[in-house]
Amino acid sequence: MENMPNKLVGAAVRGSTIAEVQANIARAEELGVHAAWMTTGGAGLDSLTCFAASAAATDSIKLGTSIIPTYPRHPLVVAQQAQVVAQLAPGRLRLGVGPSHRQMMESMGIDFNKPLAHLREYIHILKSILQTGLVDFKGEHYSATANIAGPLDVQIMGSALRTGSFELCGAGADGAISWICPGVYLRDVAMPAMEKGAKEAGRPVPSLIAHAPICVHDNPDEVRAAVREQFHHPSLPFYQNMLIASGYPEASSGQWSDAMIDGVVILGDEETCTQRIQELFDMGATEVLASPVTAGPDEAASLDRTM
Repeated sequence: MENMPNKLVGAAVRGSTIAEVQANIARAEELGVHAAWMTTGGAGLDSLTCFAASAAATDSIKLGTSIIPTYPRHPLVVAQQAQVVAQLAPGRLRLGVGPSHRQMMESMGIDFNKPLAHLREYIHILKSILQTGLVDFKGEHYSATANIAGPLDVQIMGSALRTGSFELCGAGADGAISWICPGVYLRDVAMPAMEKGAKEAGRPVPSLIAHAPICVHDNPDEVRAAVREQFHHPSLPFYQNMLIASGYPEASSGQWSDAMIDGVVILGDEETCTQRIQELFDMGATEVLASPVTAGPDEAASLDRTM
């Protein structure tokens, strides 16, 4: 990051306890990481609650959700939580939301219906209530009429994987957050779609946050083995289709190929990983969200080196 003074590089933080999460966020700030991002899913710790607990113990690190699934909670509920973090950490909260995946939502008994239309309304409500202080909206999926004490400095971003979601974010969000999208896909598919959405909406193109796995490690075979063990995204249809569109027809098997891993994961020594991050910026990303992958027999040492 010292070689990229004008670029934001954030890191995904995790933890099974709030103490662990707080320690990881504090450590990221100490290391000079620009932003800490958390994913909310299943019955794991809620990211906004963790950020509220961590806000007072940090000074400058940005706090972002990547993402909060939209279907399980009404946007006004998210707005309630976001207000607390935004007041505790002014100007530091980025709120990333997205529909998650059909398999996950239906396992919870939730109807995964029209995800793009659902996300569009969700983002509209959040931007209205948090950025203007009031909302009065009745749509196909949500109704919301409420006001808060005043506008807050909170960016509202959407998850994006295929053309439609990148266009949606270009038209109405403050940014798009990708996940495991190769750089060429961001350049050739994501950015043109965001530019199209922004042009049709008559607004500037918003930020593109490239969320990518990263492992600073000298043994590529150990990294590939770790990715296959820790990430199972090629088994999900949305990711299969994105990877096929990125030039990896073998993704239809539902398994990682070595070429897919090498194209998606930032791996290698420190110099190589720095170059790969810069390539994502060169291909259109305005920020890189690095999600550490631990590889080899010493997971703690692997994480330390990557951070």
